[in-house]
Amino acid sequence: GNTLRYFYDGELYGEIPADSLVLGGGAPVYEREYKEPAYFSENKNFNINQVPLPGNLKEVMLFLASHPNLCSKKWVYRQYDSMVGTVNRTSNRPSSAPVVNIKGSKKAIAMSVDCNSRYVYADPETGTAIAVAEAARNITCAGGIPSAVTNCLNFGNPYNPEVYWQFVGAIMGMKKACEKFQTPVTGGNVSFYNQSSFEGPVFPTPTIGMIGILEDKNLQTTLSFQNEGDLIYLLGKEVNDLASSEYLYSYHKITQSPAPYFNLNEEFEVQKAIQRIIRSCKINSVQDLSDGGLFIALLECCLEHGLGFDIQSHPEIRLDAFLFGEAQGRVLISVSKDQEKDFIDFLNNQLNVSYRCIGKTTCGTVRIDGIDYGHVDEFANKYQNSLKEILN
Repeated sequence: GNTLRYFYDGELYGEIPADSLVLGGGAPVYEREYKEPAYFSENKNFNINQVPLPGNLKEVMLFLASHPNLCSKKWVYRQYDSMVGTVNRTSNRPSSAPVVNIKGSKKAIAMSVDCNSRYVYADPETGTAIAVAEAARNITCAGGIPSAVTNCLNFGNPYNPEVYWQFVGAIMGMKKACEKFQTPVTGGNVSFYNQSSFEGPVFPTPTIGMIGILEDKNLQTTLSFQNEGDLIYLLGKEVNDLASSEYLYSYHKITQSPAPYFNLNEEFEVQKAIQRIIRSCKINSVQDLSDGGLFIALLECCLEHGLGFDIQSHPEIRLDAFLFGEAQGRVLISVSKDQEKDFIDFLNNQLNVSYRCIGKTTCGTVRIDGIDYGHVDEFANKYQNSLKEILN
């Protein structure tokens, strides 16, 4: 609405017309020219069948595990106070979003910052909606309920009609997703003119910062696999998609494709399902799929306890799309065998989402469709140490 209301313990403490907060209601409004760039329609010509299947799957897995866009950033943030005093609840129990303790309360706050600028460049409206949805997915998988967002919108010269078209699309995508998740935009900033005469404008980067509430700290859910032999379930629609993935862009050097598969309604339903599962079922871990696809998500789940995975691909989906595609709206859940029946009953009786058991955890072996790709430590070493090696 157009009114900002402040509540404390359910009582209204303040009420202010939102318009008056923007330069006293006198902020200038500009109508700028914008037009769709030629590359946007060219992206739609992408055909997955023209992408060659990798001859050496392990080579791709090691390449992605060590890629600076995907590998661990721990080497950077561990040089500072990553404990944030004593309030960081995920230092020794990693989750899809950091969880911060609220001392003197049973509640906690989950936080996430997200944006894949490659997605936004490919399709500004869809890419920005994905940024909102992924931030919400991270918070949901950590046990929280998405609450509100701020943003940092980085674009090139707004007098360039094609750059301004990106900006307009990004705002439309943010609005659509924020309304769906009921996460108001509480503030933010816009940074234009991020470009040079040589390289041109930066990829449009509408970065989304989101917070969510854990009404009870006991709801905090780790992403880490816990036990050998636990079952691994994949929730969400599986599709034959490689668009805008790191694998397609960096390994195959195919730079023109649309944004990855994304359906806002399906995404919303999956996240609502995860929220209900965490509050109703005994599960061992929850991890969302995002950059790097299923393989990187599985690898991150293995790191804390040195476990591996034994999975089966989807018979109707290319193996590289199954492992490295970045289609949205998917989540990994691990459950113990003695939890499985109750978990399946809950999925079938209470929820309306696609799901499939894709395999189980191992003592450290990485196995896909019966083929042994070695021990998880080889991939973990690349994932955890590559950034340090690059920057040093």
